[in-house]
Amino acid sequence: MSAVFANRTARRRAIAYVGVLAATLVMMAVSANPFVIELQRGLGFAFKPVQSAISGFGQGLSSIAAAIGEIDQLRIENQALRAENERIKEEALQAEEIRRQNEVLTGLLQLRNGFDYKTAAAAVIARDSSEVQQRVVLDRGTGDGIAIGNVVVSSGGALVGRVIEANVGTATVQLISDPGSTVIGQLLSSLATGEVSGQQPGSLRMQNIDAAVSVGLGEEVVTAGIELAGGIRSPYPKGLVIGTVIDVRRDANEVVQTAFLEPAADLEHLEFALVILDYRGGLPALGEQPQSCTPNADGTIPSGEQPCIEPSASPRTSLRPSASPRPSPTR
Repeated sequence: MSAVFANRTARRRAIAYVGVLAATLVMMAVSANPFVIELQRGLGFAFKPVQSAISGFGQGLSSIAAAIGEIDQLRIENQALRAENERIKEEALQAEEIRRQNEVLTGLLQLRNGFDYKTAAAAVIARDSSEVQQRVVLDRGTGDGIAIGNVVVSSGGALVGRVIEANVGTATVQLISDPGSTVIGQLLSSLATGEVSGQQPGSLRMQNIDAAVSVGLGEEVVTAGIELAGGIRSPYPKGLVIGTVIDVRRDANEVVQTAFLEPAADLEHLEFALVILDYRGGLPALGEQPQSCTPNADGTIPSGEQPCIEPSASPRTSLRPSASPRPSPTR
């Protein structure tokens, strides 16, 4: 039974093989026919646009994929360039800030070298700018020789203010723009004096100037450094620059006039300053105060090495040239 089934399978395979071979021979014979060849050419020509379209579509997809890849690469490179640009800008700003600070410190060094006073350089670490007071805090204090009453200046010999509080590591300075600050100023052209006080916002007012004096816009005002009989002298050394006149108000019925000044120091953006350590204003020390010339009961003059003065009810003011020239501004 199995032999009969195997013979049938072999015959079927032989018949299939012969059929395929015959079909191949027929197709070969047909393909060589001129009519068939022309038909193939015609079909190929008819489908050529479709093939071109399909080929173009494939190339387009390939180009789109390549463009997307390039765009992504450009985006990455652009981000890197932006980061590099920001870094360069930040470094440029830092370099400019360092250059500016060097200029300020150089100006202070030049001023320090031109002063006859002993000074200490300090940086501003805090600021109190309100309607009632104008103050800054310095990073130096009593540990650096700073004491209450010390005068503070900035580049160009511009007056900043006075120390009103001091501890070991810091000192508080009352700016000349503070409403509670008063400085006796002197006009350079006429040598007339007036009281310079602070006012908001950040400008100065010079009051009680003789009305007969001509005050010009742009005129410079410096500290008068007045000394009184008896050795009393101004809290501020003579010749420090206070500011320049920006406005003058005169009243025909008044014997005095008022000038408004722009501070010589940039008080709102003050960063560094010099504290004058060895200038002492006000009354001299007890051992240096002049003695009275009133004779003793026995008619002799009081003994002592200090000069004597005649007491008077109203001491006269006198202007005395500074012992050393005022340092020229280094603006």
